[in-house]
Amino acid sequence: MAKNVHLALIQMSCSPNPQENQQKAEERIRQAASTGAQIICLQELYRSEYFCQHFDEQYFDLAEDMSGETTQRLSDLAAELGVVIIASLFEKRTEGIYHNTAVVLDADGKNLGIYRKAHIPDDPMFYEKYYFTPGDTGYKVFDTRFGRIGVLICWDQWYPEAARLTALQGAKILFYPTAIGTLPNEGAEEREEFMQAWQTIQRSHAVANGCYVASVNRVGTEGELTFWGDSFICGPFGKVLAKAGDGEEILSADVDLEAVEKQRRTWPYFRDRRIDTYGDLTKRYID
Repeated sequence: MAKNVHLALIQMSCSPNPQENQQKAEERIRQAASTGAQIICLQELYRSEYFCQHFDEQYFDLAEDMSGETTQRLSDLAAELGVVIIASLFEKRTEGIYHNTAVVLDADGKNLGIYRKAHIPDDPMFYEKYYFTPGDTGYKVFDTRFGRIGVLICWDQWYPEAARLTALQGAKILFYPTAIGTLPNEGAEEREEFMQAWQTIQRSHAVANGCYVASVNRVGTEGELTFWGDSFICGPFGKVLAKAGDGEEILSADVDLEAVEKQRRTWPYFRDRRIDTYGDLTKRYID
């Protein structure tokens, strides 16, 4: 495993054409690799527009087998370029069971496994419960050529428990493929407030767990949603190392994985956890 790792996040807009989006994503991966990227993460559900703003049975036809053509194409690309690729896909597990799933492909093309999104939202224009079964993989880490990483997906990013359980397995970088934006009735002030909250909660995961966080959002207007980008990478004490704007961009940063141990020695939150007092966390509410 490497000491210094170059991360890249592919922030892009999407069209209604999955093959067009796939080609675009592969071109961006090649561009990122050409500038030294070693771990490359795509945004949530990058192969299509964000269909979850509608209730429409036809969108289930976008789902695919996680060992199918898309995964194989990305596996071949990872091996060719010698990079790790994290890809968020719409998984068809079987008839009637679909997941929002990330696959991690190592730098030799090996499929290291999948993570299925655990927290599924049901908000205006984000009707994901109609499409996605809650994930059952548990929180996972992946030992890539360049280091141990964890992958969580979008709505997972608001839950400190998910970040903590992933970090406790030794993840040094948490990746969050994301699709978040504003509704038509939300103006610039609300957009800024939402973006600040979105970034703050994830930076807090970095601080609380002494690890890097890399979150990649999509951009562009799709239907009634406008995705505002602002992808970012922050260090294990929450400092933002790189931040994108609201347009298409390949965001990158060099990270020093040895800084994780240094941070955890200086701020030993794991050591000082009172695990004997946390039993009520498994309750829905404490009366």
